[in-house]
Amino acid sequence: MNINAATVFCGSKPGEDPSYVFAAEKLGKILANAGITLVYGGGNKGIMGAIANACLEANGKVIGIIPELLLAWEAQHEGLTELIVTDSMHARKLLLYEKCDVAIVLPGGMGTLDELFEMLTWNNLKIHNKKVYILNINGYYNALIQLLDAMDARGFMYESWRTRLIECNSVEGLSQFLISESV
Repeated sequence: MNINAATVFCGSKPGEDPSYVFAAEKLGKILANAGITLVYGGGNKGIMGAIANACLEANGKVIGIIPELLLAWEAQHEGLTELIVTDSMHARKLLLYEKCDVAIVLPGGMGTLDELFEMLTWNNLKIHNKKVYILNINGYYNALIQLLDAMDARGFMYESWRTRLIECNSVEGLSQFLISESV
């Protein structure tokens, strides 16, 4: 599979651990250098802004997709390759899914989890079959991974979640997955 575009789900806040922003910046540069278009939520704050700015600084292509109701809240990025404004969160998520070949989840809050679980659910229902990677920087998603394991162990999964979600503990590890997928 050739990866032309990656949708990245992440926080519009930076979080308290600077390694989250650092990882986003590193990933933004890797995507740009690999010629992979970054598709993301369109904000200019937090981890969102960090990955977009790093990708742009490395001469990458960045498409932001933001609903009209979040224009002021997330401080839409004014310097993107393309900014698409939607009329709803649902329309935003649909475009985020449609425009990517793979999805990558970085640290974030409830919105990030909403996007992750909708992507996984659509994958499970065979609406799409796109790979989803979770970047578990400094164990940020350990509790979520434990919950997914518990859901699986208690019989609430149709198949192991690990067939749908690939855990990576470093940007370098994620980069290796992306390179192997593009060959």
